[in-house]
Amino acid sequence: MELRVECYSGRKADERPVRFQLGNYVYMVEEVTDQWYGPEATFFKVRADDGNVYILRHHASEDLWSLEAFRKS
Repeated sequence: MELRVECYSGRKADERPVRFQLGNYVYMVEEVTDQWYGPEATFFKVRADDGNVYILRHHASEDLWSLEAFRKS
């Protein structure tokens, strides 16, 4: 399933996700509940407007996003 992510860009590009699309459905990010850095990627734990929690990974060097985890609330 294709993932597309739109981000807020403040002090830096792609600072945090604000909206993402999985397949044909668009989710609004209501809250970024956590963020951490790995050796090659940045991870965002977000709560979307459907009430569920998603972990999104951003590989900045390739500008590639992936869905790492999903938890239904």
